[in-house]
Amino acid sequence: MQATARAQPNIALIKYWGKRDRTLNLPAVGSISITLADLYTEMNVKFDSKLKDDVLTVNGEIDQQMLPRISRCLSAVAGEGRDPARVDSHCNFPVAAGLASSASAFAALVVAASAAAGQHRSTAELASLAGLESGSAARSLYGGFAELENNGDSVAVETLLDSSDWPLRIVIAVTSAGPKPVSSGEAMEISRKTSPFYGRWVDDQTHDLDVARAAIRERDFGKLAAIAEHNCLKMHSVMWASRPPIVYWNAATLECLQTVRELRTQGVGVFFTIDAGPQVKAICLAHDESRVCDALQSTSGVGRVIVSELGAGAKLTGCV
Repeated sequence: MQATARAQPNIALIKYWGKRDRTLNLPAVGSISITLADLYTEMNVKFDSKLKDDVLTVNGEIDQQMLPRISRCLSAVAGEGRDPARVDSHCNFPVAAGLASSASAFAALVVAASAAAGQHRSTAELASLAGLESGSAARSLYGGFAELENNGDSVAVETLLDSSDWPLRIVIAVTSAGPKPVSSGEAMEISRKTSPFYGRWVDDQTHDLDVARAAIRERDFGKLAAIAEHNCLKMHSVMWASRPPIVYWNAATLECLQTVRELRTQGVGVFFTIDAGPQVKAICLAHDESRVCDALQSTSGVGRVIVSELGAGAKLTGCV
C-alpha cells in the first residue's frame, strides 16, 4: 500500500528549547504554537518489498542526509520488520531555514506511513511518534492554537482554540532562504550544557505558559503579544550566552523587529516571534494584514514575504 498526507508547520508563541530526555526526544519545557494554513509539506510513503533500502526524495532530489531520521520514524510507526519504503516529500517553503519544515515533514510522515501500513492510530498516538524525531512535529498534528504539555514519557498535545475561533494572520519575512548553520537539536544541547541562563529559562516557562494560555482563551491580543515577544527574546538570550554563542539572526532580522515596533506605535495590532533561524514571523490581526505585509516587504534585507492564515492539523489526502 501507499499513502499521501499533508501537514503544515507550526510557529511557537511560547517556545521550547532544550531536551529533558534525549532518547525519547522529550522537551525540557512545554510550549504553545499556532498551525499555519498556507505552508505545507506533502509526504507520499510506499512500502515495497522489491526495494533494497529506504529511498527519500525531497522536492525531486535524493536526500541522504535526512534519510536516517526518516527511516527511524518509519520503523517506529510500522515496526522494525517492515518492508523498505520509498518516501517522496514536497515542501512549498524553504527547508531547514527556521520555518519548522521538520515539524511539518514528520507530522505528514507518520500520518502517511501509518495509513500505508494499514493502521488506524489516533491523533495522539501519531503525535507521540512524530515527536520522537522532531519535538515540534507533535504540534503539527493539531490545528489552531495547540499546547504541548511537558510531562510523562511521551508528548501530549491539547487544542486551546480552533483556527476559526481567533483568525489571526501570520506574515513571515524571509531574510535568508539557506539552511541554518547549526541544527536546532545540536544548538539545544550546547545551550543546555553551557548557557548560564538555561536553568532560569526552564524555571520561568510555567509562568509564560499560564499567561499565554489565558490570553488565548480570552482573545487578548495585547497580553499575548507581550508574553510571546518576551518568551522569544529569552530563548535567544539563552542561545547567545551559550559557548560557542548561537546567533541565527542577521541584519535584516533586526531591521524587521524595528519595523514591527514602528507599526505598533502607529496602532497596528502586531507582534514578532523568531524561531531557530533568521526569519521573522509577525502575528497580526486580520484587518492589519496588508499594512504588516507591505511594511515588512519594504524592510531592507527581506527577500520575500509569506502570508498565511491559521490552519488545521495534519491529514491523510490519499491511500491506495
